[in-house]
Amino acid sequence: MPGEEGLPAGRVVERVPVPFEGEGSGEAELTWGQIGLWQSIELSGMSKTVFYTEERPPGTTVEHIADELRFMVSRHQALRTRLVLRENGPPRQRCATSGEVTLEVVDTEGADPADIAEATSQRYQSVPFEYGSEWPVRLAAIRHEDVITHTVLVVLHTSIDAYGLSALARDIAARDPETGEAAGPVTASQPLEQAAKQASPAGRRQNATSLKYLDRVLRTMTPSRFGEPRYGGERTIDMIHLRSPATLLAVRTVAAREKIDDSPVLLASFAVGLARFTGVNPVVAMLMVGNRFRPGLADSVSALIQISPYLIDVAGITMGQAVERAAGSAINAYKNAYYNPYEQDEVIERVEADRGEELDLSCFYNDRRQQERGHAGEELDTPQRIRDALADTEISWEPEISMPQRNVYFNVDDPPGAIEFVMSVDTRYFARPDMEAIMRNVEEAAVQAAVDPAAPTRISRPVTAGAVQ
Repeated sequence: MPGEEGLPAGRVVERVPVPFEGEGSGEAELTWGQIGLWQSIELSGMSKTVFYTEERPPGTTVEHIADELRFMVSRHQALRTRLVLRENGPPRQRCATSGEVTLEVVDTEGADPADIAEATSQRYQSVPFEYGSEWPVRLAAIRHEDVITHTVLVVLHTSIDAYGLSALARDIAARDPETGEAAGPVTASQPLEQAAKQASPAGRRQNATSLKYLDRVLRTMTPSRFGEPRYGGERTIDMIHLRSPATLLAVRTVAAREKIDDSPVLLASFAVGLARFTGVNPVVAMLMVGNRFRPGLADSVSALIQISPYLIDVAGITMGQAVERAAGSAINAYKNAYYNPYEQDEVIERVEADRGEELDLSCFYNDRRQQERGHAGEELDTPQRIRDALADTEISWEPEISMPQRNVYFNVDDPPGAIEFVMSVDTRYFARPDMEAIMRNVEEAAVQAAVDPAAPTRISRPVTAGAVQ
């Protein structure tokens, strides 16, 4: 049977049972991060996952992969946690001390191993998990002419997010190469401990503070982001990729010059670029916040990401001032991104009732880069070099099956030598020329912040939705 996108699927030739046993077990309410991801599963009707495909070195065996699977599931509670589904309420989480997971061995049957790995990953992502009975980890070893060439890992999103996946990879890489022993005990907070802390008085205070911030933003924002749909037809999602070496040079230059993290540079560029197209200001976007700056969470193999509203007024200021303003707005969003999502929904409903109008929270921003964001001491690029790099910008329209279905969902990635923007949109609001214009606007704003920070944002006043050019 062919795989997704016409790829050959390969053949599952063996299912290896892998027993595990680890410390810690019990049942608890979902953590706040788990709740938000469960809500997205309920909304879409699809299992949300994180995934990673890796080429393996020569000499890798099925036994090596099975040992690696045993190690990571035994060590991290999130990977041996299943959901307890309830009819009259949200799920709970139940972590087991021991059990058995399955490693699939997929033979390429002479096809390209990379194609088989991709098809296997797509299969794992698209087949719904059995939440109450299936462990949240799917792992396959790809075999080509009796040689293991790749592993394919797909994990249910309620157990882990992208940063948790990175923490897991670091933990596996740190094993003793001779004995396979872990580098040390797990010290990061795991889901059961997180749930207990969130239910504590300190957790309830944090929750209340975050919800007060949300309430303030909702009462001051313009109700609509994009006005009424401008195009006919059914709701469909389109996606654009813009790979920009110039943006990478620009944000590094601003960060090094101003002695700041480069994240506010990108946030300011996004806000200005979007406002230049839509005419809607102040800009509001829901930020995806990793929450790993909080004590005990940096290396946690778990799901911690949550959304928080980012509000910024970019009218009548310069690009340099927009970057400064973005830094402050981002801090407010980051520190208030730790709360119970069910109570967040209650706040939104209450404010909408008080205002007598529906609030559009359909614009999302996700900086999912993994590389270092600080550039202190780096040499500044010249304005001419940054401008020249604009000639190397690349645009493509490749779909990504896991992209959330929102009016606008804007991702930031860090491929070698560039910043890549990946944006999916509701095609009732944006056609392809609109999508490209927004991407070019964001890139232009980033370059201006680097080469001419005194340049105006060209947003002259606060305006409301309906002004799309």
